[in-house]
Amino acid sequence: MSHPYGNWPSPIQAEQLAQAALRISQPRIEGSAVYWLEGRPTEGGRQQVMCVRDAFGDAASIPVECSPGSVNVRTLVHEYGGGDYQVAGGRLFCVDFSDQRIYGFESGRSAPISPPGGRYADFVVTPDGAWLIAVEERAREGQEPENRLVAFALPEAGLPTRTHAPLVIAQGHDFYSFPAISPDGAQLAFTAWSHPNMPWDGTTLFAQAWGKEGPRGSARAVAGGAKESIFQPTFSPAGRLTFVSDRSGWWNLYQLSANGVVSLCTRAEEFAGPQWVFGLSRYAFVSEQEILCVHGVGGHSRLGRLDLGSGGLVDISLPYTSFEGLRVERGRACFVGAGSARPSAVVALDLAGGGCRELQLGSVLEFDSACLVAPQALEFESAGGRRSHAWLYAPQAGPGTDAARGERPPLLVKSHGGPTAAASAALDLRIQYWVSRGIAVVDVDYGGSTGYGRSYRELLRGQWGVVDVEDCVQAARVLASDGIVDAERLAISGGSAGGYTTLCALTFHDTFRAGASHYGIGDLEALARDTHKFEARYTDGLVGPYPEARELYRARSPIHFPERLNCPVAFFQGLEDKIVPPQQAEAMVEALARRGIAHAYVPFEGEQHGFRQAENIRMALEGELYFYGQIFGFETDASAGRMSIVG
Repeated sequence: MSHPYGNWPSPIQAEQLAQAALRISQPRIEGSAVYWLEGRPTEGGRQQVMCVRDAFGDAASIPVECSPGSVNVRTLVHEYGGGDYQVAGGRLFCVDFSDQRIYGFESGRSAPISPPGGRYADFVVTPDGAWLIAVEERAREGQEPENRLVAFALPEAGLPTRTHAPLVIAQGHDFYSFPAISPDGAQLAFTAWSHPNMPWDGTTLFAQAWGKEGPRGSARAVAGGAKESIFQPTFSPAGRLTFVSDRSGWWNLYQLSANGVVSLCTRAEEFAGPQWVFGLSRYAFVSEQEILCVHGVGGHSRLGRLDLGSGGLVDISLPYTSFEGLRVERGRACFVGAGSARPSAVVALDLAGGGCRELQLGSVLEFDSACLVAPQALEFESAGGRRSHAWLYAPQAGPGTDAARGERPPLLVKSHGGPTAAASAALDLRIQYWVSRGIAVVDVDYGGSTGYGRSYRELLRGQWGVVDVEDCVQAARVLASDGIVDAERLAISGGSAGGYTTLCALTFHDTFRAGASHYGIGDLEALARDTHKFEARYTDGLVGPYPEARELYRARSPIHFPERLNCPVAFFQGLEDKIVPPQQAEAMVEALARRGIAHAYVPFEGEQHGFRQAENIRMALEGELYFYGQIFGFETDASAGRMSIVG
């Protein structure tokens, strides 16, 4: 029996993928235990703190729940959150999504620490256990929320926790992050930045003396500025302030000495990434002379041991190409790792003995790994002769497919979000869902993506809606002209900023025959006027200052050019999205309806920016496949569900 492209039998089903996928993040070590945060689509996306008590022992240990089942551990600071919990001295501190307050959990008891009205993230506990330091975001009537760095006095272990107002450590900047305390408790470091910068544009590193009563004296700026991005300040065991900076053009490791800032490892590689969320960690001290660090270029990373005496960097042989949330304590490490053929997992690594254990998998789907397609690095020439990057997933055609008759597969171009984010070579079952059905996928790292140094990242400065779109269009054209894909069946899809790139490509170019926008941006003016504080001035750098550059915003907004949109589009939108409100998708849908162009609109109640509920994850994936099947004329195993194609 012949199976056309798009309808190959696949073991990867959308329902299983949605049900079986866990969102694992933010691993922590305390003693022999490893903790992590686990997001569960089957529970509406609720996040739970999990733990394996003996993570480095010989016997297998079963993960246990550490936060109460009634609590959704999730902060909304910056809307994107992160840094939602911390463990110290046997005590768990975390944010409850329902009221955004910090709660302390100890020996089965729980009590709120922070008063109502604030949001909190990025926790660190001082070595003496006397203070919990956090980033605070508090709403103000008629103004942007105020962000501060604060500290809560903690009772001695075993004594009841009480609610009280925090001590303010730093205020006046628009944003704060990465509080870090020295091992002796005598020094505090943190980063801060202000509009219009984003943290990957320019941040300042501050150092602050600290004592039993809290901060001593004033904080002083020691590195960074408006044109230098600082990432993850940390203190060495001896108290040397260490951090990542892109002052060389790449995010490399540095240390503050009596003679100023000293480079620890200068390479044309990235030792950091974009700070979209709190709680990120890409390196950690093994000893005063050794750092364990994540480094790499593009979407392929390695884990290495950096000797500070010799400057030598030796990689550890591990089956992962992605490492997140790296932590080290007493010769033991943990991280979330993923490989091109391995799902994400919480990993415990014994640095002395070399033992490596996967404590929890991000997906429990079981199928023959032979059906997985490995990504191929693609470098191509784009507009103006610049070199751009992508990861290509080409279907592996066998007997009984249309490949035998010389036909070529449809192509789905993926435009990632951010736009200051990046594609990855790590296994993504959502991509494999498409490829296993005979649809080629190219995941584009367009100009502006992170992972290739600051100069590549800044290709999008003032050029959002131009460079990113040109690169996605050119990736499709190159693959079609090389005979790898069918030039008549090209589609593009993206979420958030990737949705904007998608809508621009469909509106201002005629390369694609269909597309899908997942909570994508159609109106740049609305984004500049209505979005949340963290990104309120992001478009100043991507497009231009608003309202001074209003005409440019309008010229690059697909919503104003419905007559140029001549192909079918599907929209998937969370109705509680405060980053890209549903009105943007609805306005585009109305424009398509007026012109009689085929389209579909699938709104999701209870969803925000990104989909967390299993049923909605399934519907978005199956719905998009069903939509392309109808447009390109191939049958699929996807259900239309609530989708109705109009026009």
